[in-house]
Amino acid sequence: MQYYTVDIAGLKRDLMRCPLNEKLDIAAFILFGDVEVTVHSATKLLERLPEFDYILTPEAKSIPLAYEMSRQSGKKYFVARKRAKLYMQNPVSVNVRSITTDAEQTLIVDGVEGEQMRGKRVVILDDVISTGESLKAVEALCAKFDANVVAKAAVLAEGDAAERDDIVFLGVIPLIEK
Repeated sequence: MQYYTVDIAGLKRDLMRCPLNEKLDIAAFILFGDVEVTVHSATKLLERLPEFDYILTPEAKSIPLAYEMSRQSGKKYFVARKRAKLYMQNPVSVNVRSITTDAEQTLIVDGVEGEQMRGKRVVILDDVISTGESLKAVEALCAKFDANVVAKAAVLAEGDAAERDDIVFLGVIPLIEK
């Protein structure tokens, strides 16, 4: 196994290199189960974010981070789900294709939760931002409810995303050429 060492605002982790295709590897960042990184990242991101009312995150890897940021800030978070749930009333959806997913996905927000975000200040949160496609999909969901996206944030920026000035992130991982 080969690894890439990343610095997440002063906290280091060795990430396993995984093949994306014949020419590129990615450094696999798995937030699940790493409580130290989750708490640390939540604290550091909250220090860098403007005032907000809600957090919206796509399902699934960033949910622990959204929870911890919610716990620390006292602000509610919502999850853009991959499938409609029975409890959802008037669900609203958008389609997305991200770098780490084989097929097109759907992201769905419960209409009741969407109405809570209407006209409010929302932070879009993810674990890693790479191509920005998932981010665009969550932004489109926010737009359907006239939510005011005040920040887009992630623990890590991957590849060219590290050059963007419209996202808040704590560390950088490369797309690794073979």
